[in-house]
Amino acid sequence: MGRSRLELSDIIRKYDDEFRETHSLTKKQKSVLSAIEKCRTEALGYHVEQCSHCKHIEVSYNSCRDRHCPKCQGHAQRQWVKQRINQLLPVPYYHLVFTLPSSLFPFSLYNKRLIYTLLFDAAASTLKQFGADPKWLGGQIGFFGILHTWGQTLWHHPHIHFIVAGGAIGPDGRWIPVKHKGKFLFPVSALSKVFRGKFMKQLEDAIQRNDYTPIPLEDNPTWSPESFLKNLVKKSWVVYCKSPFENAEHVIRYIGRYTHRVAISNSRLCSIADGRVEFRYKDRRSSNNQVKRMKLSADDFLQRFLWHVLPEKFHRIRHYGFLCNGKAKTNCARILKMLGAKVLNNVKQKKNRAKCRVCNTGYLFMICLVTARGFVIQINSPGNMIAAQNG
Repeated sequence: MGRSRLELSDIIRKYDDEFRETHSLTKKQKSVLSAIEKCRTEALGYHVEQCSHCKHIEVSYNSCRDRHCPKCQGHAQRQWVKQRINQLLPVPYYHLVFTLPSSLFPFSLYNKRLIYTLLFDAAASTLKQFGADPKWLGGQIGFFGILHTWGQTLWHHPHIHFIVAGGAIGPDGRWIPVKHKGKFLFPVSALSKVFRGKFMKQLEDAIQRNDYTPIPLEDNPTWSPESFLKNLVKKSWVVYCKSPFENAEHVIRYIGRYTHRVAISNSRLCSIADGRVEFRYKDRRSSNNQVKRMKLSADDFLQRFLWHVLPEKFHRIRHYGFLCNGKAKTNCARILKMLGAKVLNNVKQKKNRAKCRVCNTGYLFMICLVTARGFVIQINSPGNMIAAQNG
């Protein structure tokens, strides 16, 4: 249960009370702070694990499982990657990033659900449109998107990472391979213009319906919908496309790093002292992504972190086209058959089960769980509960 390095929970535990006194937080933001503060402490109960070989016993505090917690994403990440393995195709895969202009700040902070939804809808619609165009592919493409809302310094920077399979299912059901020998998918300059047009049209419609929250006057006394929309049109909208992945295993390793990231990991935290938090960040504007350090007051740090708390039940990973949920397995099996390929189920993954650190031979299995309310669940074998009682 011991640890030595600085964690986000330490910062919250030290400055949370003072922060709440001076800031008006939503119910969701309060819930996130509370969950991270209690994560893997006695407040959430504990569980007992036993080695299958040497019978060594280990006791660990329970996790909060909040999706904003930097310590709780490993299991969810592995499960998601595992589900994607059988959907991998022997085709090039492309990584595209759709980014919103910085002038959307702070409007987006007061309208997170609206802006994030429009971002997904406009970007996905743009990709589908280009995929359906015979000039590029002429069929239904398959892809998934992962929403990130932060930059390296925790500034609000909404963007979506899309992973797109290189090819499409044609109107006749046949597989259409990507053109240009797989080195090129769609022109990014054209993608940017269409993306901007689709997003702006939907945003204008939402504002005309009054389906948004105005920015408070104390934050921006001169704000108006007309000047806001006019300024947005003038800005450059960025769509970025990387080179295609080398192989299926590379895709798995890459997307595993992106799917369940949070605004800041514990490994980037350096110190807390005199009411200030220091953390590492990569300077994307430097030629070699130089690693630098930034100091923020604890107040500013927590405020920036809370900018990235997602709306309740908002899905930050979405699947489209022939990879949409419920149809991906069948579609991929059909495509693999057309390509004369087998399911790529031999991609190496790390074992989910923790290995015993005493004998280094057996694996740890849970034998008892004690909840935060003192409810005790005993287990006589993996997945088999034999008794439950109040502690």
